[in-house]
Amino acid sequence: MIEFTDVVKAYDQGNTALNGVNMQIEDGEFCFLIGPSGSGKSTIIKLITGELKPTSGTVHVNGYSLERIRKREIPYLRRTVGVVFQDFRLIEKMTVYENVAFAMRVVGARERDIKERVPYVLELVGLENKANRHPNEMSGGEQQRLAIARALVNNPSMIIADEPTGNLDPERSFEIMALLQEINNLGTTMLVVTHDHKLAQRFHKRTIVIDEGIIVDDGLGEE
Repeated sequence: MIEFTDVVKAYDQGNTALNGVNMQIEDGEFCFLIGPSGSGKSTIIKLITGELKPTSGTVHVNGYSLERIRKREIPYLRRTVGVVFQDFRLIEKMTVYENVAFAMRVVGARERDIKERVPYVLELVGLENKANRHPNEMSGGEQQRLAIARALVNNPSMIIADEPTGNLDPERSFEIMALLQEINNLGTTMLVVTHDHKLAQRFHKRTIVIDEGIIVDDGLGEE
């Protein structure tokens, strides 16, 4: 699924974001990636999605070699990886249904498939009764569910959730994590990127800890 081998990423300013990262995430796993701000978490996300290439080392994602991927292959890679952004990035002028359908249209899905898939995904995330609402008419938790639905609608093999509970109260945070667990139970690999150690401890999942561009721990989120 994902394999980083001796990955170094240095930016033009001379800042080294990753310094020899080795990690492997298998198909179907639920994994936390935890670290403070500036530890290298965002760089890992950008490497997985093909936004960046490693300075040295190798990155393999769903059969693609990211250090030598061609530009025309990147859209196909990204169809296999759904990303839930911390700031949601919803289209305010579109309804809930239209936001999710748009994610299918940009990859060329047929209208018949859109009409079948979107209601299913909205029901999965608990928004089946909100299809005609606009994002600004919804709570933060509902907007997060919409962002998850959009990431899920093209049936990716993996979802990356970037600080998915960062703007939510504890009760809504638990609901969102339970939803991500449910999606994982259906077979989708889940990588939750966060700075919140307590979140990993509460859900007792594999936890990769990164600090200053180096993996410092990899195990269950108990300590």
